[in-house]
Amino acid sequence: MVTDSTVLGVLRLLSQRPHASQRDMASSLGVSLGKANYCVRALIAKGFVKAENYRKSRNRLAYLYLLTPEGIAAKADLTRRFLVRKVAEYEALRREIEGLERESGLVAGVERGGRETAVR
Repeated sequence: MVTDSTVLGVLRLLSQRPHASQRDMASSLGVSLGKANYCVRALIAKGFVKAENYRKSRNRLAYLYLLTPEGIAAKADLTRRFLVRKVAEYEALRREIEGLERESGLVAGVERGGRETAVR
C-alpha cells in the first residue's frame, strides 16, 4: 500500500522534475525502487500521470512523466489535506509544550548568545 504522503511526494517531484527516473524518485523520497515503480504505475493507472519517451534514442527507459489535469487536482487536494493534518499536529504539539512548561514552572527562552535558559 502506498501512503498519501508518498503519492504527494511523487506528484510534487514530478511537477518539478518530470524527467526524473524512477531511481531518482526512489532516492529523493527515501523509498525503494520497487515502491517508486508501484506508485508511478498506480498514478498512471488512475490517470494522474502520463509517461512519454522523451529521447529519440535507444534508451527505452528514458521517460518524461507529466501530470495530467486530474493529477494536478489530486496534488492540490493532497497538499491541502497534508497541510490541514500538519497544522493540527503542530497545534497539538504546541499545546502539549505549553502544558509541560506550566507543569514544570519553567518558561523556555534563548539568550542573545544563543544559549537556552530556563526561568522560574
